[in-house]
This record gives sequence, structure tokens and C-alpha cells, in this order.
Amino acid sequence: MDSFTRSQERHVKPPKPVMALIPARGGSKGVPRKNILMVDGKPLIAYSILQAQASQRINRVIVSTDDEEIAGVAREWGAEVPFMRPPEYAQDLSPDIDVFRHALTWLQENQDYQPELVVHLRPTGPARRVYLIDEAVDLLAAHPEADAVRSVSLALQTPYKMWRVNPFGFLEPLFRLPGERDCQSLPRQQLPLAYWQNGYVDVIRPRAILIKKSMWGDCVLPLVLEEQILELDYPENIPPIKKALRSLNHTNKRNRKTPRRHPV
Repeated sequence: MDSFTRSQERHVKPPKPVMALIPARGGSKGVPRKNILMVDGKPLIAYSILQAQASQRINRVIVSTDDEEIAGVAREWGAEVPFMRPPEYAQDLSPDIDVFRHALTWLQENQDYQPELVVHLRPTGPARRVYLIDEAVDLLAAHPEADAVRSVSLALQTPYKMWRVNPFGFLEPLFRLPGERDCQSLPRQQLPLAYWQNGYVDVIRPRAILIKKSMWGDCVLPLVLEEQILELDYPENIPPIKKALRSLNHTNKRNRKTPRRHPV
């Protein structure tokens, strides 16, 4: 068992304050107005708000939005909306860091408030277990040298067998391994494990955003999950999300068995 897993299993009193930030802009395209779409009896954003409220670590829940209707729904479900997000930070291609920098700067300048840790909960992934939020907070709290925790899943396809097409129309490897001329032809069991960031939950120290100008800083810890990851990006995503929400088992235990090889 590695040190990261051990740190999750021991009780760690997290620093205070711990703030959840839920970004929810109004201009979604694949599913219009999806952040307040009714999904199994609740607006989509309500699930993330309720999960943050149920957390044993989070003590402030803030929604960042540019949309008055979303702001009203968020307040109805118990979140704070102390500011409206400027339109320039609510575009299709607006990066997360602009949203988080604006929120942290506004809170510091207007309320003299800065959290020790910020929990990033995306409303488009509502099938989420609360105890995993708390595990992510505890993990970062136990490692003051780290700037962030990101939830990740084992990649279903190894990137060491992936290619890109260069400007001349030829294939070239996406990644290479030091000392291996042709890692693309190695058996998958000999290749390093790779993980993809799944957006389930992230925890960040403000210094990463405000000083290092990054959503993960210089040192990021993994919270490896085997959960099914569901995101509401298109209408066809709605039925499986409804099913997952109905079947969530709010247990305080998790399966810690980690696969040792890429599935393919």
C-alpha cells in the first residue's frame, strides 16, 4: 500500500475553511440550460450543492455563474452566490482557472475571505459519492507540500500505443519511452500505467491558482477511482445519469483494489 493510500485511511483533520466552488454558466450548447435541467426530480446543479452540504469537510458552498436564473436556483438549494461571474469568464472556451481566480480574488477583496482548500465540483457530473469528496480533501490536507488532488481513472487505452498525424501526413508516436525505440510494439503489460482526469472531484490550494497560475500547481496527488464516470454533455447522457443517481449507495467504504495493467 502506497503512502497516498495510507494517508486516506488515517483520520486527517482538514484545515479550515474549506470551500466548494461549483461553476455553472448559462450558455451550455449540447444541452441548453443543462445546469438547471430537471433530472430525476431535481435541477442538475442541486445534486452538487447537496453533496457539498453533506460533506463533513466543506463549510462553504459557492456557485459561480453569469446567469440570474441559475443563481436563483442555486440559492433556493442552499448555495451562496455572492457575485455574478463576468461574461468574459463565461464563454464556451473560458478556462477553469479564470473562473477560480475571479472567485478567489472577489472573495478576498470584498469579504476578506480566502479558503485553505477549494473543492471543485462540476454540476454536469452529479452521480458522486460524498465520502469520496471528503477523501480528496483529507488527502490534500495530509500533504502540505502538494498543490492539488485530482480524481483519475485508469485509462482504458494506453497512450503509449497512440499516434498523431504530423503536418506532412505521416504518423508519429504520441508518446515515447526513454530507452525504447518502439514502445508501440511492446506488450501492454510492459507499459506504464496511465490515468485520465475524470472530473469527479478536484481539490486545490489557492496558491496554485493565484501564485502558480495553474489548476494543479507543481505537485498534484491522485485520487484513483473505479467509479463509473458520467457527464451530462448531450441528451443521450440523461438516462444513464438518472439510473446512476437512483442506484447510488452512500456507503463509507470503497473498493481499493487497483488494476495492475491497462485493460487493453
